[in-house]
Amino acid sequence: MTEQNINKEPKITLLGAGPGDPDLLTLKGVKALQAADVVLYDALTNEALLEHAPQSAIKVYVGKRSGEHSYPQDTINKLMIDYALNYGHVVRLKGGDPFVFGRGYEELDYAASYSIPVSVIPGISSSIGVPGLQQIPVTHRGLSESFWVITGTTTSGEVSNDIYQAAHSNATVVVLMGLKKLDRIVEIFKTAGKRNLPAAVIQNGSSEEEKLIISTVENIRKEVIQENIKAPALLIFGEVVSLHPSFKNIVKQYATIA
Repeated sequence: MTEQNINKEPKITLLGAGPGDPDLLTLKGVKALQAADVVLYDALTNEALLEHAPQSAIKVYVGKRSGEHSYPQDTINKLMIDYALNYGHVVRLKGGDPFVFGRGYEELDYAASYSIPVSVIPGISSSIGVPGLQQIPVTHRGLSESFWVITGTTTSGEVSNDIYQAAHSNATVVVLMGLKKLDRIVEIFKTAGKRNLPAAVIQNGSSEEEKLIISTVENIRKEVIQENIKAPALLIFGEVVSLHPSFKNIVKQYATIA
């Protein structure tokens, strides 16, 4: 422990970085980074956010991405505690919102077992922010009175059972981390009689690498392959997708082919 850190009280801030665009970080989040002694950041956070932290702050990349789990969660928990005890204020910078499939509560609970105070600063979840940036509301009067946010793959590697239930509802369904399971998810919606339901896939939402596919359940897989869509991407199923400006042209295109 350095002399300048010896009197610092350990504390942790769980900070949501938002969906990718660094300008979407909250003002409170900026202030937390400016006061950080250590920043532990994930793969899905924009590294431009690190510029808000003091030059003297320690910045540690801890991975956490589909197919690229550089650090197991247990290791991240321990790093978080070690840095807090030795350096003071640790900002745990997580993509999106810490509590929307971000395992934020696990980190909060682990810190509590060491009696280290934890603050939570919400971030804009990609499940709402990314569709909104594309002018796709997750709810809209007359089209959707509610929305589901579902993980595409459970810890067992299977499609979430909630998708089967959601497919039978009139709600908007947003699936995170579901691109690898798209074939199976499409079949679930088709079995539920939703073959013509509007659907969208958004890759790298809010970033310069963003790609958007607007289609229907019947044709979304073909479009994803054709446009070489890669993770991270979110899936949207629901009538609200029809509000996107390009949807009418897509319907006309499919009608012509038919």
